[in-house]
Amino acid sequence: MTRDATTAFARTLVDEWTRHGITDAVLAPGSRSAPLALALAGDERIRLHVHLDERSAAFFALGLARASGIPAPLLCTSGTAAANFLPAVLEAHHGLVPMIVCTADRPPELRDTGAGQTIDQVKLYGDAVRWFHEADVPTDRGGVGAEWRALASRSVAAATGRPAGPVHLNLPFREPLVPTGDELVDAPGRSGGRPWTASAPGVRAPSVGMLDALAHLVADRPKGLIVAGWGAGVLPGTLSRFAEVAGWPVLADPLSNGRVPGTISTYDPLLRDPVFRDAHRPDVVFRVGGPTTNKALTQWLDHTVDQTLVDPDGVWHDPQHAVSGRMDADAELLLGALADAIDVMVDAEWVDGWTRADASARDAIDALIEQWDEPFEGRIARDVVAALPRESALVVASSMPVRDVESFAAPRDGVTFHANRGANGIDGFTSTVLGIAASQASGASEPAGPTVALTGDLCFLHDTNGLLGVAHRGIDATFVVVDNDGGGIFSFLPQADLPEHFETLFGTPQGVDLAALCALHDVPVTRVGAAHEVGPAVTDAAAAGGVRVVLVRTDREANVARHREVWAAVAAAVGT
Repeated sequence: MTRDATTAFARTLVDEWTRHGITDAVLAPGSRSAPLALALAGDERIRLHVHLDERSAAFFALGLARASGIPAPLLCTSGTAAANFLPAVLEAHHGLVPMIVCTADRPPELRDTGAGQTIDQVKLYGDAVRWFHEADVPTDRGGVGAEWRALASRSVAAATGRPAGPVHLNLPFREPLVPTGDELVDAPGRSGGRPWTASAPGVRAPSVGMLDALAHLVADRPKGLIVAGWGAGVLPGTLSRFAEVAGWPVLADPLSNGRVPGTISTYDPLLRDPVFRDAHRPDVVFRVGGPTTNKALTQWLDHTVDQTLVDPDGVWHDPQHAVSGRMDADAELLLGALADAIDVMVDAEWVDGWTRADASARDAIDALIEQWDEPFEGRIARDVVAALPRESALVVASSMPVRDVESFAAPRDGVTFHANRGANGIDGFTSTVLGIAASQASGASEPAGPTVALTGDLCFLHDTNGLLGVAHRGIDATFVVVDNDGGGIFSFLPQADLPEHFETLFGTPQGVDLAALCALHDVPVTRVGAAHEVGPAVTDAAAAGGVRVVLVRTDREANVARHREVWAAVAAAVGT
């Protein structure tokens, strides 16, 4: 008797994934992927998101997982479709985001024969995956059901382990690619809906010796700092408790999700002043998470400053080659235990100096930019963050938006920040935002409030295919698009001093009517002409629901000049 192995294999993978808590999957349509596509679509436990563009599909899956921590299997047909997943795979690799990439493939006998849509997909993503596996063509043989279920279990374990990241399953299928109507190969799962192989990622708890050494270090170095970057993995309350006991100020990038009231938020303009820099040089720094976006801070913390990097994942976050020590421990456990263990004499003058300077800088920034009602990108970033309701998610684009949020946003709680800072690219941003919003809407992630994105015009244009069909996806997301007709970040770089070729090679004015573009996708647009209108426009758009754009036009040259005015005002305010 002939039994249908292909359909059984696909349905077994899907069933096993749901047993591991997977609720969403993403498909870029094609023919060779039909067995798994049909299995995903036919399982009521899976929300299947279909995207025509493979790159957009991949970043949508990235957004789902970035918000929820749960991988959403990502499926495409064979050939160049699989190659288009690469940018998102790289971001997941460097950004520590779980992802299960499933590339359908031709069977071995059709490779290297000139068969259509056939390329070498074996280890297509190189070392940018936690695990690669090429499955056998599904066949009916003894014990194969256990192999299939173990494969699905291992893919989840590898994607969600430490460090989390992408897994690549290459899945060759022979025709027929649709159910034959024959009896399926038997592949029963474990009783009670249990996973075939349950995995629980461990944590790296600090050792007694590690705690003792660090406690002595804190006691001996009262002029210390904590610097928190993206992926810090430590609760704001734990950061604040350690900072209070140790007497160390916290310099928190918003992407650390640790920039709450009481932390230092104006370190960018403060550290641009050489007198302040020299007067506030720390004896030691604890770094948690990835590097901050801010260049003034990263360059200030050079190899002459003792720095301890707390790293539970074995990721070498040290682009300045300055770290003097690494601690393989979970930052939450380490700082919490240290807060309980240390008993030091706090250098009040050190703490007060940072706190006073931060307050003076914040007052100077607000007083100056409130005078400018023509939209200024720093004020836009500040006001967007301030306008967000509690339980919001803010997704920040690379280039200037992420820098302006770090430089201008005041501390606040109740907002979760996201950004693609693994590879720092602008590609796939729109789809990442929509994936995060879909996760928010499904209740698969916390918080479950509105999703707002802050992006530039080039970044928004880079992924317009992500808007295909968006008006009918049931997603709520507000995009605040800062349109300065080009790449604003280059105006801050040495290239700006080369006027002959600057606009062509770096400024790259695009001249696109973004409102008209949005209209093609049935996306409503609110144009904002004055700075004081930004916050209310964001509030109204988020409350209205659906996918909406708040469009703010700015001027690149004026933006650079105003940033420099802010830096000068802060230097004057702190008395240097």
